[in-house]
Parts: sequence; structure tokens; C-alpha cells
Amino acid sequence: MGKDSLVMKGTTAVMAIVLAAAFGLVGCGSAQGQASSASTGASASSLGPGQAAVASSGDVDQKGDFTYEQRELWVDNGGEQIYGVAYVPEGEGQKPLVVFSHGLGNDHSAGAPYAEVLASHGFAVHTFDFRGGSAHQNRSDGSSTSMSAMTEVSDLEAVIEAVKDWDFVDSSAIVAVGESQGGCVSAVYAADHADELAGLVLLYPALSISDDIHAQFASVADVPDTYGLFGGWMTVGRNYAADMWDYDMFARIGAYPGKVLVLHGDADSVVDVSYSERASQVYPDCELHVISGAGHGFTGENFEEACGYIVAYLDGLQS
Repeated sequence: MGKDSLVMKGTTAVMAIVLAAAFGLVGCGSAQGQASSASTGASASSLGPGQAAVASSGDVDQKGDFTYEQRELWVDNGGEQIYGVAYVPEGEGQKPLVVFSHGLGNDHSAGAPYAEVLASHGFAVHTFDFRGGSAHQNRSDGSSTSMSAMTEVSDLEAVIEAVKDWDFVDSSAIVAVGESQGGCVSAVYAADHADELAGLVLLYPALSISDDIHAQFASVADVPDTYGLFGGWMTVGRNYAADMWDYDMFARIGAYPGKVLVLHGDADSVVDVSYSERASQVYPDCELHVISGAGHGFTGENFEEACGYIVAYLDGLQS
């Protein structure tokens, strides 16, 4: 399994969630969020497809019942190491596990606010760095010029295969949660590995990646060996486009038969909410909530509302 070290012991439960009574659940349709005011996070103009604004658990104003510890854990994928942090609630026995996949350019810390909330409710969470998937502080091996959505699917495969053997994990209760490009990756993974998952949560998923690539290049032959995304903010390789060029997103992801939760903001100008609306129509068992005023990434009251939906969904899987 590689390195395994205890980082810190949670001495207080981290923030929990206000589960608003107004949270209406729907089938494969949408529900408008009920927050009285909303924060859209980072300016949409500063984000690109796959990127997302990062929340803070400080946005949630109540505590859960569980304390937790954090553990640094490493997973091998073809001789390269994937760094991650597991949030393990107190208590004996195995626990349901959420595996959180970050968006393009982010790192494992993007999942920390969600992990802190969910761990305080008794769910273990593992959030990790995709190989080459971070713009700045990636602790995993790999380069951004070798990264694509499909290499990230491979990383998620390696991580989920590894976590099944961790002593605190109930391997029958693993849920994939992904934001932005990590949401796309989680959806692609779930389509091919339905038996490995108890559930799937997609946060403003970048299901637009293939369309975005086709809009940028006339053919795969036109894709250079390397090119910059978002004004050179992050350099990727040719395979970033080539690996997704022929992937028919909506023909494939609906193969996942389990219950899916999709959350998307109606003010998202990076990935239009219509992509999640379309996804809700191809999944056989889907619950879509459109969060009023939220952009690409949930912060403030939007984050609190999103956490409420996620906890309710996870609780429902356990019942």
C-alpha cells in the first residue's frame, strides 16, 4: 500500500450541515435550490472547464457528532504514486467511504471542506491528487503534459481498488464523488465499474469536456504536442484532447444503474447546467438539484445547501 502515516487527531468535530426542510427531492428532473441568498465563489471568467472554485468548511455553521483523524495514504498506479488524505471518523469497525475526485488544476485540498463535513457525520472520506492533475501543489507523481481525463480514470481505478483493503473501509459502501473534471472522471469510472460503487455524486460535472475540445480544434490532427489551457495557466499534452476526442459522453455514462445525485448551479458559466440536465435524463435513477445563484463551485450558502443534499443522499444509501 505504500506510505501510511497519521497526520493529526481531530479534537473537535468539524462543521456539519443544516438540512433545510425545503430540500425537495426529485427523480430524473431538477429542483431549484432554496437558499435565500447565494455566493457564486470565484469569478466564472477566471475558471475554465474542469476548474472549480474551492469552498471552506467554515461556511457551515453547525457541528456534527463525530471527531475524526486524518491519515496520509499513498496508492501505486503502474509504478507512480498517488498521494491522498483519508478522514476517518472515530469508532471501531468499518465505515462507508466517499472517494472525492478534484477538478482540473486543483488538488486533494479541494475535497477537504466536504471531507470535514462528511467525516463529522460518520462517513470516511478519501481525497487525493490526480497524477499531473494539479496546477501547483500536486504531491502525486506525473506531469500535466501526460494527464487526461482517461489517465485520471485510471487513477480513480487504482485508488478504489486500494481502499477496499483499508481496515476502516466497508468495501460494499464506497461512493464516488467528483467535482468538475473530477465529476466527469467519476461518471466515466462508474459506467465501467458499477459493481464497485454503492453510489455516485456529481458536483457541476464537466461533462462538456469533449465538446470543449472539439470547439478548440478542428481535428485531432490539429492538436499540438503541448498547449496551454486558460491563457497558459496550465500546460497539457496532446493526449488531453486525443483521449476524449471520440468519447460519446451521454451514450456511455448512463450505463451506471445505481442511484445518482447531481448538483449544479444555475449561474455556472463554465459548464452550463444543461449538461447536468441532460445527464439526469440518461441515468436510470437520478436526483438532480439546481442550486440557485451558484456558479462553478459551491461556497457560502451554496456549499451548505450542497452538503445538505449530499448527507441526505448518503444517509439514504445506508437505510
